[in-house]
Amino acid sequence: MADVIKMPKMSDTMTEGVLAKWHKKVGDKVKSGDVLAEVETDKATMDMESYWDGTLLYVGVEEGQAVPVDAIMAVIGKEGEDYKAALAAEQGAEAPKAESAAPKAEEKKEEAAPAQGGGLSEEELAAKGVTVIRMPLLSDTMTEGVIAEWHKKVGDKVKDDDVLADVETDKATMEVMGYATGTLLHIGVEKGQAAKVNGIIAIVGPEGTDISGILAGGAQSTKPKAESEAPKSEEAPKTTADAGSSAPVAQSSSSDSRVKASPLAKKIAKEKGIDLSQVAGSAEGGRIIKKDIENFKPAAAPQTEAPKAGSAPAAAPVIPTFVGEVKFTEQPVSQMRKVIAKRLSESLFTAPHFYLTISIDMDNAMAARTAINAVAPVKVSFNDIVIKAVAVALKKHPAVNSSWGGDKIRFNEHTNIGVAIAVEDGLLVPVVRFADGKSLSHISAEVKDFGAKAKAKKLQPSDWEGSTFTVSNLGMFGIDEFTSIINSPDGAILSVGAIQQVPVVKNGAIVPGNVMKLTLGCDHRVVDGATGAQFLQTLKGLLEEPIRLLA
Repeated sequence: MADVIKMPKMSDTMTEGVLAKWHKKVGDKVKSGDVLAEVETDKATMDMESYWDGTLLYVGVEEGQAVPVDAIMAVIGKEGEDYKAALAAEQGAEAPKAESAAPKAEEKKEEAAPAQGGGLSEEELAAKGVTVIRMPLLSDTMTEGVIAEWHKKVGDKVKDDDVLADVETDKATMEVMGYATGTLLHIGVEKGQAAKVNGIIAIVGPEGTDISGILAGGAQSTKPKAESEAPKSEEAPKTTADAGSSAPVAQSSSSDSRVKASPLAKKIAKEKGIDLSQVAGSAEGGRIIKKDIENFKPAAAPQTEAPKAGSAPAAAPVIPTFVGEVKFTEQPVSQMRKVIAKRLSESLFTAPHFYLTISIDMDNAMAARTAINAVAPVKVSFNDIVIKAVAVALKKHPAVNSSWGGDKIRFNEHTNIGVAIAVEDGLLVPVVRFADGKSLSHISAEVKDFGAKAKAKKLQPSDWEGSTFTVSNLGMFGIDEFTSIINSPDGAILSVGAIQQVPVVKNGAIVPGNVMKLTLGCDHRVVDGATGAQFLQTLKGLLEEPIRLLA
């Protein structure tokens, strides 16, 4: 019988993988151990091997497609074998779900069928010159708008540049235009009431048009919302009153000091630097529309005499209008970024974080590093010294080298230090195991090897699993101090800043010194403030007297 190949779980955090490349195609011979495909997980691109001999009969995933763990990817069997029975057996569990979903689909169709109520559909009405006016999205945060004022009533003639209503959004009161010519056939939202974005607020078209189809469909789709909002009806007068109390400012400015113009005309005038008060409107009531701005010719400025000494100061300069272009690019979220977002969100909102910061005098550490690098087989960095010091300090403070387990706390007796490494798609945390027993040269070589593997996406699950504490260093970027989110299930994380040359007080005198700030992020469920402070004191002593690391 044919063998079904599923997406394997290649790391402890993997929930899906992207099929980066197929190395075999349907009809190819496959042997056990052959690489079938490359799979991009949240941390690396890894080879997926075959455990069977035979012919590749079926491929169900295209390159670049994301596949959940345990989802069917391919089928291997004997040449010419009917593999559909094996596929059907694997997919059988999903069939009941599909069948149970079918009645719901039919119900939706049945519910949707009578929505037109015997009238014409919105598409058919549009062909007859009927325009359905919906609540527009007037700001990036708007979800609904309140009709502050209707400027037209049912039966009124409407032109495409007429303002139908004033809408109060979450940020301002703005005008809504119909952009349609005809008769106002229907008003769907009364003054003072709210309408959801894209909800029907009015209909414009030839007089006498049957709009029952749209009204029936709109009423049916909004009925549940109307019923759920019924208890709020008592608050409507208050809302209306509030709207009324704030609206007169806008209304009075509209009728007195503010020039009447369509929003499009205002936008064009602003872009061209035209003063609307100098433009004559051709629409109803002297309203300025697009064509008035396009046809506007500024009058020649009258000549004025040169100002005499002691005369009034000159008018403020006119700021020119700058028109920019909104431009951006978007790209799909990578598997690594998805998992980083998921795990760090879980850590931050699950573990109660608190932070402790301490300053370290690095004069002795700098001198020790120079001496070590003079004889060491590899170059030792300050980060390597910090990793070693952290591992030694954790042996003395096991409460910091712990993790929360819900109904128990694990106190780790080994020190596996996770080292945060930035890569193109995000962040990886390979683990230096048993760091307290390794030399500085050993730690340095291991971290460099991890860095090269991380950038080449060659890290394996065994490289990043099993940390008990994490070190994150941004000092090489000149960051003085920062806080980090704990890398679960660790109970703490150390943020390492840059070494800064600053004035310090030594023996009662101000002298130049080299200071580095460390910030310890703790999970308060396992690490208390005093416990974290004692750990930092021990770490401070080790870094300020690095000879103790070699004892």
